[in-house]
Amino acid sequence: MTGGGGFLGSYVVRNLLKAGHEVVSFQRRPNSELQRDGSEVVQGNLLDPVALNGAMEGCHAVIHIAAMAGVWGSRESYFSVNVGGTESVLRCMEEQGIEKLVYCSSPSVVFSGEEFEGADESLPYGSNWTFAYPESKAVAEQLVMEWGQSGKGKVIALRPHLIWGVGDPHLFPSIIQRAKVSRLKIIGNGRNRVDHTRVENAAAAHVLALEALDKPTAVNRAYFISQGDTGTLWDWVNSLLSRLDIPPVTRRIPYGLAHSVGFVCELLWKLGEKSGVPPMTRFVAQAMAKSHWFSIEAARKELGYQPELFPTEEGLDAYAQAWREEQTPLTGP
Repeated sequence: MTGGGGFLGSYVVRNLLKAGHEVVSFQRRPNSELQRDGSEVVQGNLLDPVALNGAMEGCHAVIHIAAMAGVWGSRESYFSVNVGGTESVLRCMEEQGIEKLVYCSSPSVVFSGEEFEGADESLPYGSNWTFAYPESKAVAEQLVMEWGQSGKGKVIALRPHLIWGVGDPHLFPSIIQRAKVSRLKIIGNGRNRVDHTRVENAAAAHVLALEALDKPTAVNRAYFISQGDTGTLWDWVNSLLSRLDIPPVTRRIPYGLAHSVGFVCELLWKLGEKSGVPPMTRFVAQAMAKSHWFSIEAARKELGYQPELFPTEEGLDAYAQAWREEQTPLTGP
């Protein structure tokens, strides 16, 4: 699998090992923990066919998770990794005679700026992109779907929404950091419903998808993945903050203003060739202000996905405990 050294990837690797699979993790950095757990770790770049072919030699299936994520970056960098890297994976699979692929996609592939409430996989791919990440993931997902539908192999694409949990290096740390300095504001009316995915459930979905590649009705399809207990975004955020004794987010900013600020920030960052992430973008304004939650009935039916195994409240408690332990300075003689 690609991206085994990342947040989600490391959980998937350990789940695969527990299920009795032999795993080769192809990643950019070494990882002694995964090696101790029993995985073979191969360092390399998705765009290096020699290293990628070497990692795939003798494998029977590929789980492709490695990607460039985030909320800001150049179109060239996103397309190079997310599209070019996926093309490289498919080429090497063909050279190695591997016909089974689980691809980690994103719900953002259907985003066009509008709201989604209980929508399913019949949604078309998005348009009117304001940001290169979802566009690149949409192009990559279409590539793997076309590859599977052409008869070259069997594909399942998963679209886990807002992955979080112990070890999260991006989503929760960003929320906490901004909330602690009172820089986090509710955008819009605060009633938007957004689903999310505990990392244990996202990892379990990948193992289930791998097993479902032998099921004719399940393959060459995409599946939304989430907790299945959709509530308002800001209730969820404040539920996390309350566990960490951080004041809740109550201040608001109109959506139209946030979207305009995002446009101006993007322009300034591009013209000034500024480093770092702008304080607001149009994509972030849309994601934080509008409802976007999706039906997971297809994943339940075809993959046997059961998010109830790793409930939200339990996961938030575990994260809060881990966070407190990290904040406690080590003492000793």
